[in-house]
Amino acid sequence: MQAFVGVVSGSATAQKSTFVAAQRAEAPSRTRAASSSTIRMAGVDKKKVPINLFRPNNPYVGTCLYNSLIVGPEAPGETNHVVFNHDGNVPYLEGQSIGVVPPGNDPKTGKPNKARLYSIASTRHGDFGDGKTVSLVVKRLVYNDPETGAEVKGVCSNFICDLKPGDPVNITGPVGTAMLMPTDPIATIIMLATGTGIAPFRSFLRRAFCENNPDYKFTGLMWLFLGVPTSDTLLYQEELEEMQSRFPDNLRLDYCISREQTDKDGNKMYIQTRMADYAEEIAELFKKESTYVYMCGLKGMEPGIDDLMTELFAKDGIDWTAYRKQMKKDKRWEVETY
Repeated sequence: MQAFVGVVSGSATAQKSTFVAAQRAEAPSRTRAASSSTIRMAGVDKKKVPINLFRPNNPYVGTCLYNSLIVGPEAPGETNHVVFNHDGNVPYLEGQSIGVVPPGNDPKTGKPNKARLYSIASTRHGDFGDGKTVSLVVKRLVYNDPETGAEVKGVCSNFICDLKPGDPVNITGPVGTAMLMPTDPIATIIMLATGTGIAPFRSFLRRAFCENNPDYKFTGLMWLFLGVPTSDTLLYQEELEEMQSRFPDNLRLDYCISREQTDKDGNKMYIQTRMADYAEEIAELFKKESTYVYMCGLKGMEPGIDDLMTELFAKDGIDWTAYRKQMKKDKRWEVETY
C-alpha cells in the first residue's frame, strides 16, 4: 500500500508533497507476477526488453491519475510527480523511458508535435503495485528567449504539468536498455543524480526497498548522491529518508545542495564535492567488479565527476579514462544526461 501526502493538483499554488512508501507493497497477483518475472529476465537478454510497443503515429492513450507539485515555495521552478494509467498495456522495466506526445502542431513546421522522452520514476509494478500505472517526475520548462526576452514555455513539460486527473495522454515506448537496473541482488549501485535525474533511481530504490518481490530480494548497497540548488528542491525527500531509516545497512543518502552548502574550503556543494568527502571509499567501490555506477541529470555534472575520479585513480597509477571505458564495456558505467 502506498500513501499519498499532499494535494492532488498540478497548479502553482499546490503545497509541497511527496509519495511515501507506507509499507512494503505485496507482489502483484499471480498472473501479473508471472508476466513481470518473464520481463525481469530482460536484464540478461536485451531481446526480451519491451521496446517501442507504441510509436508516435500510434500511441497508447492513457489517463492522468495524479499530478502534484513536489517542491517547496522557494524552489527555482515547479516540478511535479505525475501518474498515468495504462491498464497494464505498456509494460516497462526500471531504467527505461516513455515518450509523451503533446497535442497540437509545431508552429515552426506545421506538423504534429513530436514525442518527448521522460525517464520512468516508478517500478514495473507502478506506484500502486498493480502493474497498471507509470510515473514521471517533470520540471515545468519556462525561460526567456535570449534574443527577444519573451517568455517561452516548453510544450511538453507544460502540457504534462497542467494535466488534471482524468485527462487523456498519448504515450509512446517504452525505450532504452542502457540504464536498466542490475539484476544482481547483492550489487553495489552508486547513483549520481541532479534534479529530475532522480527518476530512474527512484524506480531502483522502490523495487529494492518498497516491494515484496518473490524473484528479487536486494541485500547489497545502494548509494544515492542527489544534487539540487536548494533544500526546497529535494525531490522525494520524505520517501527516501523513510527507506533509509528502515534499511540503514543497504541505503546511503547524500544531498548536494549547491546554493546552501559548502565544503570546508567554501566551495559550493556539487555532487563531485560531496563525493570527495568519501574519496578513498568511492575509489575502492568503483574498482569492485560488483559495483555499478549510474549518472542521470544535467550534462554539466560530468566534467566535475571525471576530474575527481581522474585525481583519485591517479594516486594508484590508474588512467581513469581508460578504466571508465572498461566499466562502460562491462555495463558498470551508464550515463544519461542532457
